[in-house]
Amino acid sequence: MSDLLTAGEYRAIAETMTLGGNAFINGIARPAISGETFPTVNPATGAELAHVAACGRADVDLAVQKARDAFADGRWRNQAPAERKRVLIAFAKLVEQNRHELAVLESLDSGKPVAECQTIDLPETVNTIRWHAELIDKIYDHTAPVGHAAMALVVREPIGVVGCVLPWNFPLLMMAWKIGPALAAGCSVIVKPAEETSLTALRLAELAFEAGVPAGVLNVVTGGGPEVGEPIGLHSGIDMVSFTGSTATGKRFLRYAADSNMKRVVLECGGKNPAVVFDDAEDLDLVAEQVVLGAFWNMGENCSATSRLIVHEGVKDDLLRRIKAYMREWRMGDPLDPTNRVGALVSREHFAKVKSYIDKIKDEKLDLIAGGKMEGGVYIEPTVVAGVTRESVLFKEEVFGPLLTVTTFNSVSEAIALANDTTYGLAASIYTGNLKKALKAAREIRAGTVTVNCFGEGDITTPFGGFQESGFGGRDKSIFAHDQYTEIKTIWIDISDRSVDDTVR
Repeated sequence: MSDLLTAGEYRAIAETMTLGGNAFINGIARPAISGETFPTVNPATGAELAHVAACGRADVDLAVQKARDAFADGRWRNQAPAERKRVLIAFAKLVEQNRHELAVLESLDSGKPVAECQTIDLPETVNTIRWHAELIDKIYDHTAPVGHAAMALVVREPIGVVGCVLPWNFPLLMMAWKIGPALAAGCSVIVKPAEETSLTALRLAELAFEAGVPAGVLNVVTGGGPEVGEPIGLHSGIDMVSFTGSTATGKRFLRYAADSNMKRVVLECGGKNPAVVFDDAEDLDLVAEQVVLGAFWNMGENCSATSRLIVHEGVKDDLLRRIKAYMREWRMGDPLDPTNRVGALVSREHFAKVKSYIDKIKDEKLDLIAGGKMEGGVYIEPTVVAGVTRESVLFKEEVFGPLLTVTTFNSVSEAIALANDTTYGLAASIYTGNLKKALKAAREIRAGTVTVNCFGEGDITTPFGGFQESGFGGRDKSIFAHDQYTEIKTIWIDISDRSVDDTVR
């Protein structure tokens, strides 16, 4: 499925695409009730792609009403598990059949390299939907050990109407991470894509409806945070919100829940993720390759990006030489050219934010090891900077761009202390040839995912989320994601031998 086309073929798809921007509510693409729109642009060129419905509170109300109607009459949740599975597998097949179109659409809207969209995001999107579909008729409920006088059933039921608020860095995949388990559980869903990247969410909703997901079950409401995100957070007709994005915005959803109906909230937020390299790492070429991948994949616009290299003083220079060598493979340029691995940042506003951190390299008199060049107000070359101490802003704050900081240590305890010196706790990587050291560090580093001798996030079977300000309330991926879209109910049945006559006598 990850078959790559040529740059010419991708550009041809882009030129012939018809791009719609209407919201998708109750199985119908419709403009905002206000009639207002906002432009979505290709960050690599600045060209306008489409006018997207600028929805507001009234559109959220409509989507919630239609989603609640769908949930109440059981058109989706009451379908047999095997039937819901059949529909979601059909949905996954349609996504796979439209993979080239979706890859181009994702690249145009976000600035992501099309090769990355084609070989990572699309296959993982399909796999996520299919995996949760297959799980539907394989999860058993329980009985409790209550003795012979009663039977206690412990059953899962769909939580109700779910609001899914998405980030702009992985629009397709993050939507799949949320709607896959939510739809599998039998919920009705309202998706709010990021304002910068709405187009693939709208297309996925169309494909789901085409596959047989009933009207009202999957809705997409486009627009800004104050206009759409906040009304979703405050709406008493929504039973749960699953959010991926910044920590600051995630905290707002906790407040919205407290100020409305105490809806369940699941947050996956920022990260300042360390890669800890000990002096007994067995293959420094592999370490360099994995650190570069972790730092610069998706231009560093990744909550689990390796943003801090914490390396033993004894191997620092050797490792940095190898990192510089591997960075030569990370060519920057037109995102629709599959030979490029570094595309455009998502917007000029985000470019300005990342640039402000790059500028601090000079302000703090740090050692620029590689990169640092900027082009066109949207491209930033992968950048490595050494001499970064724990007091530096670059060590503490999430940059969300292609910047890797280098800090040295001399003992295991110092390495772990540096890794844990953060308000975040999403991901970490450890590189060592000593199994005991790897396990000790993996247990002591406070992060939701810790990889050993590689960079990664596990696969669809492993939960993803963070400690501290990186997350709250649950996890994406795996069976744990499925469970968080359900409520647990106890049904107690009295089966004792007592009868009315026995009681009277």
